[in-house]
Amino acid sequence: MVAKTNAILKEVLERVEPSDEEKKILENMVKVFDEKLKRLIVKMKNPPEIFIGGSYAKKTLIRKDKYDVDIFLRYGKNYDGKNISEITKCLLKDFKNVLLVHGSRDYFRINMGNNIFIELVPVKKVSSPAGSDNITDLSYSHVKYVNSKIKNKKILDEIKIAKAFCHANNCYGAESYIRGFSGYSLELLVYYYKGFLKMIKELVKDKSEKIIVDIEKKYKNKKDVLIDMNSSKLESPIILVDPTFPQRNALAALSYETFERFKKACGEFLKNPTIKSFEKQKVNLEQIKKNAQSKKHEFVLIEITTEKQEGDIAGSKLLKFYNHLTSEVEKFYELKNKGFNYNGKKSARAFYVLQRKKEIIYFGPYENDEKNVKMFKKEHKNIFVKNKRLFAREKVNFSAKEFFSKWKVKNKRRIKEMSVVGMEFVENLI
Repeated sequence: MVAKTNAILKEVLERVEPSDEEKKILENMVKVFDEKLKRLIVKMKNPPEIFIGGSYAKKTLIRKDKYDVDIFLRYGKNYDGKNISEITKCLLKDFKNVLLVHGSRDYFRINMGNNIFIELVPVKKVSSPAGSDNITDLSYSHVKYVNSKIKNKKILDEIKIAKAFCHANNCYGAESYIRGFSGYSLELLVYYYKGFLKMIKELVKDKSEKIIVDIEKKYKNKKDVLIDMNSSKLESPIILVDPTFPQRNALAALSYETFERFKKACGEFLKNPTIKSFEKQKVNLEQIKKNAQSKKHEFVLIEITTEKQEGDIAGSKLLKFYNHLTSEVEKFYELKNKGFNYNGKKSARAFYVLQRKKEIIYFGPYENDEKNVKMFKKEHKNIFVKNKRLFAREKVNFSAKEFFSKWKVKNKRRIKEMSVVGMEFVENLI
């Protein structure tokens, strides 16, 4: 089993390691952009500091269809109170293929060609993490910490394997529509547990209500972490004390749902090691539909579209709508299976496998509430009274498609308020 597992991990590393050619192209692109940027900022009275960050700078980059390289402009005290995003925008006026990305602080995505993108992020130069206004202001200290602590090539390789595993199992990314592991958090965890396998074994084995990891022992004990850290940072299943800023939980974005999915994938790999654990598995909608029909359940696939900017904003809006829609569906149907997939642009697909409830009960007003009793009786037919309160019994005699169609018309205003501009049935599952 050990030999088999090691062989699989070796193959994974070979697959996810960018080729020498890719590394050279990336290096040249970054160099060209860096030199052009330097020529522009040198003309400024108080030029910001250029800092290359992210996985590229930490040597934990894995092979992808598209590469993002984070470059930060660190603006000093002279820029306090000024809009550093606007200043950066002016710097880029002669650059081509620049996309403004909205966020807690706007940044810029530059298409360099060859599926390489530079993400130019304006940040505040802080002497202490406590002075940061934004998570991106901490990026400098994150890269500095990782590069000073993780110099062992084996651990760097193990981090790449961990990232590949989380990517394949939809657990990678702190974005609000994923709520998974950020690259920085995986770097810290693999370093702390001294390897990918040791990390997943320990995380699966640990049954604590809250797993607390304090690498640099910034707190005396785990109890102090729970007392001293802001309660809003303690809602995740793992509390990972940021070594560069102890008041921050580096895994605050991780949801219990994502963590359970991660643990399930870890358990399956440990029990039966296979390369498939590192390959993104496509949801077989044809099979799901076929299984639903064999059990006389209803299958519905819909596409939801938003007007919001692609990325975290669009993804989070679509997920929020999907969750709301699911809660509406559950009023009338038993949920046998469901799924949500955001395409990274402005739309997402959601599928439902449903079984109609025989009937639903509506809670009405008390008998002495004459005005609302009259309205309730007007809206419902099959009414009964229990403990001096009115209830209505209604049979679910409509199909799932009929429900979605009627709900869409009835909730037109609500749909618009949730920034959704389209909600259509998808018949072609390919």
